Amino acid sequence: MRLLVTGGAGFIGSNLVRYLLRAYRDIDIVNLDLLTYAGNQDNLIGVQDDPRYRFVHGAIYDAPLVAELIRDVDAVVNLAAESHVDRSIEHDAPFVRTNVTGTHTLLSAALAAPTPPRFIQVSTDEVYGDLPWVDPAGPQVGALRFTESTPLTPRSPYSATKASGDMLAVAYHCTHGLDVVVTRCSNNYGPYQFPEKLIPLMVTNAMSGESLPVYGDGLNVRDWIHVSDHCRGLDLALRQGRSGEVYNFGGDAERTNLQVVSTILEQTGADPNLVTFVEDRLGHDRRYAVDSSKAKRELLWKPRVAFDEGLAQTVKWYRKNEEWLARIRSGAYHRGRA
Repeated sequence: MRLLVTGGAGFIGSNLVRYLLRAYRDIDIVNLDLLTYAGNQDNLIGVQDDPRYRFVHGAIYDAPLVAELIRDVDAVVNLAAESHVDRSIEHDAPFVRTNVTGTHTLLSAALAAPTPPRFIQVSTDEVYGDLPWVDPAGPQVGALRFTESTPLTPRSPYSATKASGDMLAVAYHCTHGLDVVVTRCSNNYGPYQFPEKLIPLMVTNAMSGESLPVYGDGLNVRDWIHVSDHCRGLDLALRQGRSGEVYNFGGDAERTNLQVVSTILEQTGADPNLVTFVEDRLGHDRRYAVDSSKAKRELLWKPRVAFDEGLAQTVKWYRKNEEWLARIRSGAYHRGRA
């Protein structure tokens, strides 16, 4: 299989590239990445010399470049995205350019290719909006979760641009017959994640004795999925997903932000007094929870990594990769909040 992966130097993308190269011998991967703040060639150390892998520095909204790369591939996995909500609140133009215009550029090029490739649009549960709050530690009977038929009601510039890209992808399938599959996942965590998202920020700050800033009351709920489980899901969607369908991937691991931070404190041995509560994010969604029944039924997928186990592995990875972390932190990046 000849595969174009966009955003393959980012967190999920680099993990997916590594996963596919390990899993298959008969694969060739072209990685198109603009190397913005979260895209990092250090995420792919050990991969660059593989003859099945080629890196191309560029943007998914560069139409001539995209057309050239798509011309002879069997499939596209679109992971390139501006993805941090805080950044989208402060400055949303890059999100429109990449997540909407860039997705359109890829879809248009795929449709125009001599043999249009399969197109996997990788998205997020945030496009669904938010859900009524439920205590993850309490009874879950009757608790609502996002399904693939949940209406899209995005509430941030980030999620609105991702929803726009998803809708374009589905429209290209319905209108032009392009072979499109859309995937939506819950919050990822694991190795190589840029330290502005909740878990890597809290882990690295705890390791260095810095404050752990938590938005609002810390009770916002997210469903967590280890990136390795997400990569398996993407692989199955690529090879077995039904054209025109949407598949949700969740970790079956709902936690409040405070519960996540508390577990990180336990696993790092950091001082609980490092936790500081800060002004809440604008339009902060209260709860996300994903129903992955369709992926479990049709793709025979299920999450394998339990949250506490995966978090312990992640803490261990950041401890072992302090040189990687130092290089990341030597650059300017926006420190997020929980």
